[in-house]
Amino acid sequence: MLKKIPRLLLILMLLGVHQNSWSQANFKVQIGQIDSLYSEVLQESREIYIQLPESFNPQSDVKYPVAYIIDGDVMLNALHTVHSYYSGGFIPEMILIGISNAENRTRDLTTSELSERREQVYSEENGGAEKFTQFIESELFPFVENNYPATNYRTLIGHSYGGLFTVNTLLKHPDLFANYLAIDPSMDWDDQKLLKESQEILSQKSFNGKSLFVSLGGQLHMADTDITIDNVMKDTTEFTLFARSNIELSNIVNYNKHNGLGFYWKFYPNDLHGTIPLPSIMDGLIEVFSWYQMEDINKFNDPETPKEVLYDIIKRRETKLKAHFGYAVAPYPDFLFNMSGYMSMDMGYPEKALMYFQLNTEYYPDDANTYDSLADYYEAQNDTGNALKNVLKAYELSGSDYHKKRLEQLRAR
Repeated sequence: MLKKIPRLLLILMLLGVHQNSWSQANFKVQIGQIDSLYSEVLQESREIYIQLPESFNPQSDVKYPVAYIIDGDVMLNALHTVHSYYSGGFIPEMILIGISNAENRTRDLTTSELSERREQVYSEENGGAEKFTQFIESELFPFVENNYPATNYRTLIGHSYGGLFTVNTLLKHPDLFANYLAIDPSMDWDDQKLLKESQEILSQKSFNGKSLFVSLGGQLHMADTDITIDNVMKDTTEFTLFARSNIELSNIVNYNKHNGLGFYWKFYPNDLHGTIPLPSIMDGLIEVFSWYQMEDINKFNDPETPKEVLYDIIKRRETKLKAHFGYAVAPYPDFLFNMSGYMSMDMGYPEKALMYFQLNTEYYPDDANTYDSLADYYEAQNDTGNALKNVLKAYELSGSDYHKKRLEQLRAR
């Protein structure tokens, strides 16, 4: 039988292990646009925080995958920081949606209902994760996808109780998201109820195409520094139940590799429960989007690489991205095609330059600048007819004085 934990030590442990209302209220950092919707499911209004990608152009038809983060009023800042540094080369540009859980956090995110915890009455409303999932699926998704340039390729990120909610969503509603980041999840909730359920679910369901990243912070035992990652599983006290539950989840997932779930687990020995979100978001997104990272960069940097080889690399990446996202997406951003085109012109490789510029108009047909750049190429080749044709297209898209003036100059030749 577990020893009863002294009340003062229990309070200190809870402050270290679980987020609480005062910390959320005092440390809010608002990023992006605040929006809200009324939920018939929850019978209340819910705030959300919307951060659009830097490349967003309201005149463009480009749509983006979406990353949803629980506790968005306090967590979106960390997600935005990671996205700002790593989008493009390591992870795709995404719309970031922060869901507020400031008012009824425990109710929204815990996965089963209990009235007693650690031999004490537990009076806070809890166990509403399934209803909160229903709100996300039936109300939040349609709201976001009807009002913002969002696709249905989604990533879910949650910390602590939010991590518990994230694991529950993967196990019971795997098709709602493609990727799941459970940061220091509270898998000890309700005597490890969800953890125990996971054994059967992970052994029987298929999770092909889904990815899960789980992190564990360095607070393995709140009162004994001799407990390490090497011996924590030998401890049987409630002090280590949080950490042991996390490790047990990792073991269960690894035992069921046949289900196709892409799984990544990482221990952060120098991070506390409150500091682990930022590195976990960074590592987690890089891991679950490892397939997105650019390949064969050295061949693009080598001027001797034949045009045909480069073309094949671009087309293979296009095919790969479509297979993962489920819809067609440009293999590289427009500025990269543009830059490669001008560099090829400067180095005396006109055939490569033409390939890059033409591909840019293929992948970004509504961007006036792609046609303007292609016109630069034709003008450099003394092909006024094709230069005029592409500037005309650019002017039709932009209506700008710059393109109008350039059009007049070419016609005057």
